[in-house]
Amino acid sequence: MRRTRLVALPLLALALVAAVPACTSDSERLTIYSGRSEDIIEPLLVEFAEETGIDIDVRYGDSADLALLINEEGDQSPADVFLSQSPGAVGFLDQQGALAPLDESILDLVDAENRASDGNWVGISGRVRVLVYNTDDVDPADLPDSVLDLTDPAFEGDVAVAPSNASFQDFVTAMRSELGDDVAEEWLTGMADNDAPVYANNTAIVEAVGRGEVPMGLVNHYYNVRAKEEDPSVPSENYTFPDGDIGSLLIVTAASVLETSDLPDEAAQLVEFLLSEDSQEFYSEETFEYPLAAGVEPADSLAPLDTLSVDTIDFDELGGGLERTRELIEDSGLED
Repeated sequence: MRRTRLVALPLLALALVAAVPACTSDSERLTIYSGRSEDIIEPLLVEFAEETGIDIDVRYGDSADLALLINEEGDQSPADVFLSQSPGAVGFLDQQGALAPLDESILDLVDAENRASDGNWVGISGRVRVLVYNTDDVDPADLPDSVLDLTDPAFEGDVAVAPSNASFQDFVTAMRSELGDDVAEEWLTGMADNDAPVYANNTAIVEAVGRGEVPMGLVNHYYNVRAKEEDPSVPSENYTFPDGDIGSLLIVTAASVLETSDLPDEAAQLVEFLLSEDSQEFYSEETFEYPLAAGVEPADSLAPLDTLSVDTIDFDELGGGLERTRELIEDSGLED
């Protein structure tokens, strides 16, 4: 496996709002609100700053929370670029009229199904929802055909979830879109009644499954791939639900430029950089996500997307459902 030069660079100090380098005023620095975690996106942002000489500030946080913050800040938001862990959060901002259209030359780098239909955001990498399971504790023959089956009493206390995670919320929104609110509400309540263990994020779930703390968990595919890359002896594997089940939804991460940006050209330059061949190879080889542009192939350890029976939806529908989805999750008692 070839490693990109991106990760070989020294990491600069990017914090809650940190500057690279600190020689310009706030209005001259590109401000990035990132729902992508620091360990995943920081090497690319450092490379962008060093290659272009554009000074950047980065604010990290939960994608949905950052989207709500930008909406609250309105015209006074310092954000120039919003990087979202999920299409739901960026779609929410799009529906609020907060995003500027991207140039066709950038949009055309990604297939139409992986970007907003109005051209206001673009997918930069893809993740597949899976059920990670402990191979010492779970017989693959006992895995269910559908994520909906996990509310069965046979799985009581066995399937971990991360209700505050953006990808989990996108999955629930997609379930609402495809199967209706009643089904989604019943599933959430069923998982709560089944005492589904709750964790803060996907990493915590994969670690818990690996050490046998919980037999199974709903996560994105690459967390277990990364865990296995670090320690091949970890007894955990990903399971993809068959027949296009909603439990194995393909979710994209997204990049967008704010309508209120003082530096729209520099902001667009960053989005284009994230779709460059080097950046896409970073996703493939370092984060084990599926690259969405530049014809870059996924990592050798990943099955090609066209060999998986993953579900896909109209990502434009996710943004309008974010707030209602969060209400349903809260009302279900899953987070108590």
